[in-house]
Amino acid sequence: MSAGDGHRALARGLAELGLRPGATVLAHASLQCVGAGPDTVLAALLDTLGPHGTVVVPTFTAGNSDTSPSYRNRTRDMTEHQLDLHHTQMPAFEWDRTPSEGMGRLAEAVRCSAGAVRSAHPQTSFAALGMRARQLTSGHDEECHLGEHSPLARLERAGAQVLLLGVGYDVCSAFHLAEYRVAEPPLREYRCVVLRDGGRTWTSYKDVDLDDSDFAALGADFEEQVPVVRRGAVGAGEARLFPLAEAVRFAAHWLSGNRPHGVSHEPSQNAAGFLH
Repeated sequence: MSAGDGHRALARGLAELGLRPGATVLAHASLQCVGAGPDTVLAALLDTLGPHGTVVVPTFTAGNSDTSPSYRNRTRDMTEHQLDLHHTQMPAFEWDRTPSEGMGRLAEAVRCSAGAVRSAHPQTSFAALGMRARQLTSGHDEECHLGEHSPLARLERAGAQVLLLGVGYDVCSAFHLAEYRVAEPPLREYRCVVLRDGGRTWTSYKDVDLDDSDFAALGADFEEQVPVVRRGAVGAGEARLFPLAEAVRFAAHWLSGNRPHGVSHEPSQNAAGFLH
Protein backbone atom coordinates (compact mmCIF):
# COMPACT_ATOMS: atom_id res chain seq x y z
CA MET A 1 0.00 0.00 0.00
CA SER A 2 1.39 3.45 -0.93
CA ALA A 3 1.68 6.30 1.57
CA GLY A 4 -1.25 8.00 -0.19
CA ASP A 5 -3.39 4.89 0.03
CA GLY A 6 -2.40 4.52 3.68
CA HIS A 7 -3.49 7.96 4.73
CA ARG A 8 -6.73 7.71 2.76
CA ALA A 9 -7.54 4.43 4.52
CA LEU A 10 -6.88 6.06 7.88
CA ALA A 11 -9.01 9.05 6.88
CA ARG A 12 -11.89 6.69 6.07
CA GLY A 13 -11.50 5.12 9.51
CA LEU A 14 -11.54 8.53 11.18
CA ALA A 15 -14.65 9.55 9.25
CA GLU A 16 -16.40 6.31 10.19
CA LEU A 17 -15.47 7.00 13.81
CA GLY A 18 -17.34 10.30 13.56
CA LEU A 19 -14.63 12.91 12.95
CA ARG A 20 -16.07 15.57 10.66
CA PRO A 21 -14.73 18.43 8.50
CA GLY A 22 -14.34 21.65 10.48
CA ALA A 23 -13.99 19.90 13.85
CA THR A 24 -11.44 20.77 16.50
CA VAL A 25 -9.77 17.69 17.98
CA LEU A 26 -7.29 17.09 20.80
CA ALA A 27 -5.36 14.01 19.69
CA HIS A 28 -3.33 11.44 21.59
CA ALA A 29 -1.83 8.60 19.57
CA SER A 30 0.38 5.53 19.65
CA LEU A 31 1.57 5.18 16.08
CA GLN A 32 2.97 1.74 16.79
CA CYS A 33 -0.55 0.57 17.59
CA VAL A 34 -2.01 2.33 14.57
CA GLY A 35 0.62 0.83 12.29
CA ALA A 36 1.46 4.03 10.41
CA GLY A 37 4.04 6.79 10.53
CA PRO A 38 3.48 10.30 11.91
CA ASP A 39 3.27 12.00 8.51
CA THR A 40 0.68 9.49 7.31
CA VAL A 41 -1.48 9.85 10.42
CA LEU A 42 -1.25 13.63 10.37
CA ALA A 43 -2.17 13.72 6.68
CA ALA A 44 -5.21 11.56 7.43
CA LEU A 45 -6.28 13.88 10.24
CA LEU A 46 -5.87 17.01 8.14
CA ASP A 47 -7.73 15.45 5.20
CA THR A 48 -10.60 14.46 7.47
CA LEU A 49 -10.79 17.83 9.24
CA GLY A 50 -10.48 19.86 6.05
CA PRO A 51 -9.38 23.50 5.76
CA HIS A 52 -11.64 24.70 8.57
CA GLY A 53 -10.61 22.06 11.13
CA THR A 54 -7.89 22.11 13.77
CA VAL A 55 -5.77 19.40 15.35
CA VAL A 56 -4.20 20.01 18.78
CA VAL A 57 -1.63 17.86 20.59
CA PRO A 58 0.11 18.05 23.97
CA THR A 59 3.80 18.94 23.64
CA PHE A 60 4.77 18.72 27.31
CA THR A 61 8.37 19.03 28.50
CA ALA A 62 10.06 17.94 31.74
CA GLY A 63 13.76 18.19 30.97
CA ASN A 64 13.93 21.81 32.11
CA SER A 65 12.50 21.08 35.57
CA ASP A 66 14.23 20.08 38.81
CA THR A 67 10.94 19.16 40.52
CA SER A 68 10.01 16.25 38.27
CA PRO A 69 10.38 12.47 38.68
CA SER A 70 12.53 12.37 35.56
CA TYR A 71 14.94 14.83 37.17
CA ARG A 72 15.07 12.81 40.39
CA ASN A 73 15.72 9.63 38.41
CA ARG A 74 18.53 11.23 36.41
CA THR A 75 20.24 12.79 39.42
CA ARG A 76 19.68 10.17 42.13
CA ASP A 77 23.29 8.94 42.23
CA MET A 78 25.05 12.21 41.39
CA THR A 79 27.60 13.83 43.66
CA GLU A 80 27.07 17.43 44.74
CA HIS A 81 29.57 18.59 42.11
CA GLN A 82 27.86 16.55 39.37
CA LEU A 83 24.49 17.91 40.46
CA ASP A 84 25.71 21.51 40.26
CA LEU A 85 27.13 20.88 36.80
CA HIS A 86 23.93 19.18 35.67
CA HIS A 87 21.91 22.21 36.80
CA THR A 88 24.00 24.57 34.71
CA GLN A 89 23.55 22.37 31.64
CA MET A 90 19.80 21.79 31.86
CA PRO A 91 18.19 23.16 28.69
CA ALA A 92 15.98 26.20 29.06
CA PHE A 93 12.53 25.94 27.48
CA GLU A 94 12.15 27.69 24.13
CA TRP A 95 8.60 27.48 22.80
CA ASP A 96 9.71 27.44 19.18
CA ARG A 97 12.58 24.95 19.58
CA THR A 98 12.28 22.65 22.58
CA PRO A 99 10.97 19.22 21.55
CA SER A 100 8.20 17.56 23.52
CA GLU A 101 9.08 14.63 25.78
CA GLY A 102 7.13 11.39 25.94
CA MET A 103 4.21 12.76 23.94
CA GLY A 104 4.79 10.58 20.89
CA ARG A 105 5.71 11.05 17.25
CA LEU A 106 2.39 12.55 16.19
CA ALA A 107 2.84 15.38 18.68
CA GLU A 108 6.26 16.13 17.25
CA ALA A 109 4.92 15.94 13.68
CA VAL A 110 2.31 18.59 14.50
CA ARG A 111 4.79 20.78 16.40
CA CYS A 112 7.27 20.73 13.52
CA SER A 113 4.74 21.27 10.73
CA ALA A 114 4.76 24.47 8.70
CA GLY A 115 2.06 26.76 10.04
CA ALA A 116 1.87 25.10 13.47
CA VAL A 117 1.72 27.26 16.59
CA ARG A 118 2.55 26.33 20.17
CA SER A 119 1.46 27.68 23.53
CA ALA A 120 4.20 29.22 25.64
CA HIS A 121 3.92 27.29 28.91
CA PRO A 122 7.40 25.97 29.79
CA GLN A 123 6.14 22.56 30.92
CA THR A 124 2.64 21.84 29.55
CA SER A 125 2.53 23.47 26.13
CA PHE A 126 0.19 22.43 23.32
CA ALA A 127 0.83 22.63 19.57
CA ALA A 128 -1.93 23.15 17.04
CA LEU A 129 -2.38 23.15 13.29
CA GLY A 130 -5.39 24.50 11.44
CA MET A 131 -7.90 27.34 11.37
CA ARG A 132 -8.24 27.83 15.15
CA ALA A 133 -4.66 27.01 16.09
CA ARG A 134 -3.60 30.47 17.22
CA GLN A 135 -6.84 31.16 19.07
CA LEU A 136 -6.55 27.93 21.04
CA THR A 137 -2.88 28.23 22.01
CA SER A 138 -2.56 31.92 22.84
CA GLY A 139 -2.60 33.26 26.40
CA HIS A 140 -1.39 30.11 28.17
CA ASP A 141 -0.63 31.43 31.66
CA GLU A 142 2.84 30.36 32.85
CA GLU A 143 1.44 29.61 36.32
CA CYS A 144 -1.46 27.50 35.06
CA HIS A 145 -0.47 24.13 33.67
CA LEU A 146 -3.80 22.71 32.51
CA GLY A 147 -6.53 24.80 34.09
CA GLU A 148 -8.79 27.71 33.23
CA HIS A 149 -5.98 29.74 31.61
CA SER A 150 -4.69 26.92 29.44
CA PRO A 151 -5.56 25.61 25.96
CA LEU A 152 -7.66 22.89 27.60
CA ALA A 153 -10.22 25.45 28.77
CA ARG A 154 -10.20 27.06 25.32
CA LEU A 155 -10.73 23.67 23.72
CA GLU A 156 -13.68 23.07 26.02
CA ARG A 157 -15.27 26.38 25.03
CA ALA A 158 -14.62 25.62 21.36
CA GLY A 159 -16.60 22.37 21.51
CA ALA A 160 -13.54 20.24 20.81
CA GLN A 161 -13.47 16.47 20.68
CA VAL A 162 -10.85 14.14 22.13
CA LEU A 163 -9.33 11.48 19.90
CA LEU A 164 -7.57 8.53 21.55
CA LEU A 165 -5.82 6.74 18.71
CA GLY A 166 -4.33 3.44 19.83
CA VAL A 167 -4.06 4.67 23.43
CA GLY A 168 -6.24 4.50 26.54
CA TYR A 169 -7.76 6.97 28.95
CA ASP A 170 -4.61 6.90 31.10
CA VAL A 171 -3.10 9.50 28.75
CA CYS A 172 -6.23 11.63 28.34
CA SER A 173 -4.91 15.10 29.15
CA ALA A 174 -8.41 16.63 29.09
CA PHE A 175 -9.14 15.02 32.46
CA HIS A 176 -6.55 17.32 34.05
CA LEU A 177 -8.84 20.32 33.52
CA ALA A 178 -11.29 18.65 35.91
CA GLU A 179 -8.61 18.56 38.62
CA TYR A 180 -8.88 22.35 38.82
CA ARG A 181 -12.61 22.14 39.41
CA VAL A 182 -12.74 20.03 42.54
CA ALA A 183 -13.03 21.82 45.86
CA GLU A 184 -9.66 22.95 47.22
CA PRO A 185 -7.42 20.87 44.95
CA PRO A 186 -3.99 20.07 46.43
CA LEU A 187 -1.23 22.40 45.27
CA ARG A 188 2.52 22.00 44.94
CA GLU A 189 5.60 23.97 43.94
CA TYR A 190 6.98 23.64 40.41
CA ARG A 191 10.35 24.90 39.24
CA CYS A 192 11.90 25.06 35.78
CA VAL A 193 14.43 26.94 33.72
CA VAL A 194 13.28 29.16 30.85
CA LEU A 195 14.90 31.45 28.31
CA ARG A 196 14.25 35.15 28.87
CA ASP A 197 16.00 38.08 27.20
CA GLY A 198 18.52 35.65 25.77
CA GLY A 199 19.51 34.17 29.14
CA ARG A 200 18.62 31.18 31.31
CA THR A 201 16.30 32.03 34.19
CA TRP A 202 14.84 29.77 36.88
CA THR A 203 11.19 30.31 37.68
CA SER A 204 8.95 28.74 40.32
CA TYR A 205 5.23 28.82 40.92
CA LYS A 206 2.43 26.97 42.72
CA ASP A 207 -0.22 25.10 40.78
CA VAL A 208 -2.53 22.12 41.13
CA ASP A 209 -0.75 18.88 42.01
CA LEU A 210 -1.44 17.04 38.77
CA ASP A 211 -2.13 13.33 39.03
CA ASP A 212 -3.05 10.93 36.23
CA SER A 213 -2.67 7.68 38.19
CA ASP A 214 -6.41 6.96 38.25
CA PHE A 215 -7.32 8.21 34.77
CA ALA A 216 -7.73 4.68 33.38
CA ALA A 217 -10.41 3.92 35.99
CA LEU A 218 -11.98 7.34 35.48
CA GLY A 219 -12.15 6.76 31.73
CA ALA A 220 -13.68 3.32 32.09
CA ASP A 221 -16.47 4.74 34.26
CA PHE A 222 -16.98 7.65 31.86
CA GLU A 223 -17.38 5.31 28.90
CA GLU A 224 -19.75 3.03 30.81
CA GLN A 225 -21.94 5.77 32.28
CA VAL A 226 -22.02 8.49 29.61
CA PRO A 227 -23.09 7.23 26.16
CA VAL A 228 -21.06 9.68 24.09
CA VAL A 229 -17.92 7.66 23.27
CA ARG A 230 -17.59 6.40 19.72
CA ARG A 231 -15.25 3.45 19.22
CA GLY A 232 -13.84 1.93 16.08
CA ALA A 233 -10.78 0.74 14.23
CA VAL A 234 -8.39 3.24 12.69
CA GLY A 235 -5.54 1.47 10.95
CA ALA A 236 -4.42 -1.41 13.15
CA GLY A 237 -5.45 0.30 16.36
CA GLU A 238 -8.62 0.92 18.34
CA ALA A 239 -9.76 4.52 18.52
CA ARG A 240 -12.14 6.51 20.70
CA LEU A 241 -13.76 9.87 19.95
CA PHE A 242 -15.79 11.88 22.44
CA PRO A 243 -16.69 15.48 23.38
CA LEU A 244 -14.07 17.09 25.60
CA ALA A 245 -16.63 19.07 27.61
CA GLU A 246 -18.61 15.93 28.50
CA ALA A 247 -15.43 14.19 29.64
CA VAL A 248 -14.36 17.13 31.82
CA ARG A 249 -17.83 17.46 33.36
CA PHE A 250 -17.95 13.79 34.28
CA ALA A 251 -14.34 13.81 35.52
CA ALA A 252 -14.89 16.73 37.90
CA HIS A 253 -17.76 14.86 39.58
CA TRP A 254 -15.85 11.55 39.56
CA LEU A 255 -12.69 13.03 41.06
CA SER A 256 -14.67 14.76 43.82
CA GLY A 257 -16.08 11.42 44.88
CA ASN A 258 -13.13 9.11 44.30
CA ARG A 259 -10.07 10.96 45.55
CA PRO A 260 -9.39 11.61 49.22
CA HIS A 261 -9.85 15.32 49.89
CA GLY A 262 -6.58 17.18 49.65
CA VAL A 263 -4.50 14.04 49.07
CA SER A 264 -2.66 13.40 45.82
CA HIS A 265 -2.00 9.86 44.61
CA GLU A 266 1.45 8.79 43.50
CA PRO A 267 1.44 10.07 39.91
CA SER A 268 2.30 7.96 36.91
CA GLN A 269 4.38 9.16 34.01
CA ASN A 270 1.78 8.71 31.28
CA ALA A 271 0.71 12.30 30.79
CA ALA A 272 1.43 15.18 33.13
CA GLY A 273 2.56 13.05 36.07
CA PHE A 274 6.16 13.35 35.00
CA LEU A 275 6.03 17.07 35.79
CA HIS A 276 5.75 16.57 39.54
